[in-house]
Amino acid sequence: MAIAEEKDGKVWGLFKLPFRNAQSTTTTNTTSRSFSHNTRHYRSQQHQSLGNTSLDDGSVPRSNSSSSVSSVARSLLPARRRLKLDPSNKLYFPYEPGKQVRSAIKIKNSSKSHVAFKFQTTAPKSCFMRPPGAILAPGESIIATVFKFVEHPENNEKPMDQKSRVKFKIMSLKVKGPMDYVPELFDEQKDQVAVEQILRVIFLDVERPSPAFEKLKRQLAEADAALEARKKPAEDAGPKIIGEGLVIDEWKERRERYLARQQVEGAVDSV
Repeated sequence: MAIAEEKDGKVWGLFKLPFRNAQSTTTTNTTSRSFSHNTRHYRSQQHQSLGNTSLDDGSVPRSNSSSSVSSVARSLLPARRRLKLDPSNKLYFPYEPGKQVRSAIKIKNSSKSHVAFKFQTTAPKSCFMRPPGAILAPGESIIATVFKFVEHPENNEKPMDQKSRVKFKIMSLKVKGPMDYVPELFDEQKDQVAVEQILRVIFLDVERPSPAFEKLKRQLAEADAALEARKKPAEDAGPKIIGEGLVIDEWKERRERYLARQQVEGAVDSV
């Protein structure tokens, strides 16, 4: 169908408009085919560059950039703790200037493997721990005792206003199984050592009862009882000692009875 318009004495034909649309459509289709071809070519090159890193189902894994981002994200997350501490981040000491006082902390292995722990302090000359380290089985707990010498206050400070700069640190290390604890374990595997907690020192007024002070006394009593239990000799199936060094040995008794019977029989025969 011919469409014409007369303007200024000239006739303008619109016959070519459909052809222009067809040309535009053809160009669009050509561009689309070219983009699709380039995409397939890029994916093929990516698959070839990955080589043997394809998954078992034949699919191509994501690029290394995504995995590196995931590793960075995991490194920013807080490390999972292996130990559960009670108190969680403080050590309570009775405030008695000029005396050596004690604190206590319960340490429990909350992981599924054996864990070694170790104490560190910023004042090793005036503080020490018992035990300074140990290996705990999964679910096992221990009450550690911390000893500290309390200095006299300076400049007439009030006892509760005096702040201690001493800090304690508890570190943990995952071990393969039950073994004897040696401090060198932490030196040999420094990259596997985790800092569980840094403990601040809090002084308690012994003249004012408080829940924290009562809890401290209970934990110290439990620690003393556990220490006494470890001092007792373990029972064994060997010879039993009764009185002052009297040893009852079954084999020795049988031999004595046998010799006595031989002597009696010999005396009878001689008669």
